[in-house]
Amino acid sequence: MARPAARHAAPRQLRWQAYDRFQQQLLAARIRPGQFVSQRELAALTGLPLGAIREVIPRLEAEGLLRTVPQRGLQIANVDVRLVRNAFQLRAILEKDAAAHFAAVATDAQLDALEAAHRDIVARAARGVAPALLDAAQAVDWGLHDMMIDALGNEIVSAIYRVNSLRIRLIRLDRVTLTAESLRPAMDEHLALIAALRTRDPQRAVAAIDAHLTHARNRALGLQEPSR
Repeated sequence: MARPAARHAAPRQLRWQAYDRFQQQLLAARIRPGQFVSQRELAALTGLPLGAIREVIPRLEAEGLLRTVPQRGLQIANVDVRLVRNAFQLRAILEKDAAAHFAAVATDAQLDALEAAHRDIVARAARGVAPALLDAAQAVDWGLHDMMIDALGNEIVSAIYRVNSLRIRLIRLDRVTLTAESLRPAMDEHLALIAALRTRDPQRAVAAIDAHLTHARNRALGLQEPSR
């Protein structure tokens, strides 16, 4: 009886690997928004069998990360105003609830560590902004958001959030990237959020995350923001 289960386990594992490696290629900008690729090109990029790519395509289509175009192949999700608004609206719905909860459950040690990581980025940026620092800042940025979401302890919410995070990253690849000019404002917004979390007031935490996500959405839409 163990053999049939073993036969099913290998394809399932390959599907997970294909999905994970697709994400890696996306985040590394080796796959770009709107780009057309073939199944064979995806197999080559991920280093996995063509069968595993075919198995994972329906999931990627269901999540809106790519679509099949007859005669042309697979198209990575194209970034438009609708995608930006929808992705940020979903992000705000999830993160406002997460911020309110995190204000109540986050330990002082967690908040201290988050603040120290952000202040370290700010201090390093004062000495010059190199690509490695931007990568580190991006990791610190997403680390705070991921921690708040995961603190909800809801696997369904975390899964939905992770898929939407890929959409946000697509938007960043197409429209907004963390730059030397945007790094400090982004870190300041996060530090304001951490300060709000320290008050243990859920309303202040929600207001802080709402302000941060509004600024991020406006940057993605190319909207002019008032001076802060």
